[in-house]
Amino acid sequence: MIIGTAGHIDHGKTTLVQALTGVDTDRLKEEKARGMSIELGYAYTPLANDDILGFIDVPGHERLVHTMAAGASGIDFGLLVVAADDSVMPQTREHLAILDMLGIARGAVAVSKADRADGQRLDEVGNDIARLVAGTFLQDMPVFHVSAASPEDPGTGALRNHLHAVAQAMKARDTKGPFRLAIDRVFTLKGHGTVVTGTVHDGMLHLDDDTSDIRLMPAGQKVRIRGIHAQNRPSTTARAGQRCALNLGGIDKNAIERGDWIADARCFLPSRNIDVQLWLRPDAGSGVRAWSPLHIHLGASHYLAHAVPLSDTALAPGETGWMQLVFEQPVCAMPGDRYIARDAQARHTVGGGLVLDPNAPQRKRRSPERLAWLRAVAALQIEDGLTALLEQAPHGLDEHQLMRLLRRPPDETTPPEGALWVGSHAPRRMILQTHWDTLASHALRTLASFHERWPDEAGLDTARLRRMAWPTLPQPLWLALRDSLLDEGRLARNGPWLHLPGHAVALTPQETELAARLLPLLDAGRFDPPWVRDLASGLNVEEQPVRHTLLKLLRSGEVYQVVRDLFYHREQILELAGMLRAACDADGVAAAQFRDLTGLGRKRAIQILEFFNRAGYTRRIQDRHVLRKDGADFWQGLS
Repeated sequence: MIIGTAGHIDHGKTTLVQALTGVDTDRLKEEKARGMSIELGYAYTPLANDDILGFIDVPGHERLVHTMAAGASGIDFGLLVVAADDSVMPQTREHLAILDMLGIARGAVAVSKADRADGQRLDEVGNDIARLVAGTFLQDMPVFHVSAASPEDPGTGALRNHLHAVAQAMKARDTKGPFRLAIDRVFTLKGHGTVVTGTVHDGMLHLDDDTSDIRLMPAGQKVRIRGIHAQNRPSTTARAGQRCALNLGGIDKNAIERGDWIADARCFLPSRNIDVQLWLRPDAGSGVRAWSPLHIHLGASHYLAHAVPLSDTALAPGETGWMQLVFEQPVCAMPGDRYIARDAQARHTVGGGLVLDPNAPQRKRRSPERLAWLRAVAALQIEDGLTALLEQAPHGLDEHQLMRLLRRPPDETTPPEGALWVGSHAPRRMILQTHWDTLASHALRTLASFHERWPDEAGLDTARLRRMAWPTLPQPLWLALRDSLLDEGRLARNGPWLHLPGHAVALTPQETELAARLLPLLDAGRFDPPWVRDLASGLNVEEQPVRHTLLKLLRSGEVYQVVRDLFYHREQILELAGMLRAACDADGVAAAQFRDLTGLGRKRAIQILEFFNRAGYTRRIQDRHVLRKDGADFWQGLS
């Protein structure tokens, strides 16, 4: 368990931690000289069950609330310290509000310097505390009168016993999610190199696990873990709920800042736009309007953001609403993360809330579809409403999205009724059957329309059909849809061409005989085969039977029609495609260059290049023809 202190400056937080653990958390020379905490302090004490109890001591000065917020992120237990001689002060209120908005559920109150007050004063302070904590997580939590500076103080002993009992009874945090640690301190250690410390928010890291992709985020730099200290002792694992120090290899201290993360690569997609639920405190001043500047404390980080109201034009004090936070730099967050918001001058905490979507769109942020998605995400944070969320995801959700939303491995997520996993390769996607059927039906209708308009064409290659039917569909989902339709027999494939099963035709005996005479002539013609009229004349037959037979061969994939009545043998198209691929550089191939490669005239070279453009193998950019990134499917189909 990790305990975080909270309270006004000079109320005895550091002295109390030292009395409870024997550790002075003021480690800086300036802290010693000024008698006040400036940075986060850390202390540990062993428990009877061999666990370690951790403390984060935070500064109480109003100008250091940003440091307090960084320390409070990820704690399990809030210890509010109120001095008997001062009672409740401004930072007492602000620190309590921060702990409450961070979702801390366990805590206690310590009335410090109790030896400086008489019974009447202690009663007055107790009444002040009761009014302060009403309606917060500290309501009904125990209050201890302590005199931490006095040796063998019974109040301190009672508090210590209580903290130890709560820590030993507390259930360990779930470690099923992806690993992530919020960095609140970075330094170098002689003989070891770069070390970062922080609280593990989710998951578990194994020192000897070479399969995990661990990154410094948001930079995205891969890191190597050389050593782990968990709760101030060497360990082979770092798990959710622990204070940990990680010894990093291959990275300089100056590349890391407080607020960065050491995380599984699947945790974050850094973004400048984050949709959140924001609750404003009743004393938040003028409220939040469009583009209001806010200081945001998320994890151990501190950023300046501008707020864009999503549900209303403005948010008044005491109200709750949806906002899009627009940051100046990429930010890492996961759905369900809690954050703190302070005013433009960073002097007062005005509110806080939950992250709904850490990868929000810049446009159409208030569209009905977008707001329906946010409602479903908000409901998911309260209850298991996965079906409602999938209803708002017409393209489904991939494994990584689900893992970030649910904070558990995809293998432990069973599709709800009416949903299914699709895709044979990672990342799979979960999608409602109704959405899946819609995708399939539209793809088949698109192909049917193409057949109706271009009956002489063999079909469409995979990439072109996707561009025509579902251009925004993620590539893995599109390939899963195509494969499913092929497996079900609702779609057929001939070489690179996809077509409806009924589009294929059989040759009559007369056409089979004619085809046997036509194909060798086309093959012998190489890159300049005879036209239909020349083939008919050479074989002493009518043009129409020749054309009709070649169109049937086109549908079977044995020939390709470059322009009307000019058919190429499959093997020659394959060779031309290979020549084009070999000649293409980053800028593509010009018509004159292709003409020289093939030995053809300019007109024929352009006709062939335009055929490859139509087929989806290349695309024209100004006067050059460039291989498509998704044009490999055409090449594979020919091969």
